[in-house]
Amino acid sequence: MRELIVEQMQAGIDLRQTCLESLQRPLMQAAEQMIHCLQSGGKILACGNGGSASDAMHFVAELVNRFEVNRPALAAIALVNDASVMTSIANDFEFNSVFSRQTEALGRKGDLLLGISTSGNSQNVLKAMQTASNLGMKTIALTGHDGGAMIKFKTLSTSIHIDCASTARVQEMHITCLHILCAMIDHRMFGI
Repeated sequence: MRELIVEQMQAGIDLRQTCLESLQRPLMQAAEQMIHCLQSGGKILACGNGGSASDAMHFVAELVNRFEVNRPALAAIALVNDASVMTSIANDFEFNSVFSRQTEALGRKGDLLLGISTSGNSQNVLKAMQTASNLGMKTIALTGHDGGAMIKFKTLSTSIHIDCASTARVQEMHITCLHILCAMIDHRMFGI
């Protein structure tokens, strides 16, 4: 068991070391786009499935409430929170529309959509990205594995891609990236 603990911890350390260089530019680009959106009066919409849904909620909570210190609330909505809306869309249309319909209702030009998918192939996230793009919104993809269809999305603004086959390691890096984005937003917007 101790070997398993060391192996799992070391795999996470190794991936962080690999990402230390490769993620600096996309994280800076994503932060700049989010900051511009928020300072211009826009809002960030976030979506994903399973663990990525939890990451979307976690990120939005950090923006709306606070990250590490108190500061003014920031406009963000997790599209995974409303069970009534999601199930009615899934029932009346299809599950692939649960995020795109909400994006259509809540998104406006100048807003930003953060799509999170470990595989990069979540059809409901891709459909939301297309809807956001049609509305004139920026789109940021947070992906893993080979990036899937999301990193090939034609109007993608920024891709934060964790090139790793392990879903667990990708998810660990996703939350790290989201915390880094929170720190950069707070630093630039509030001097924190």
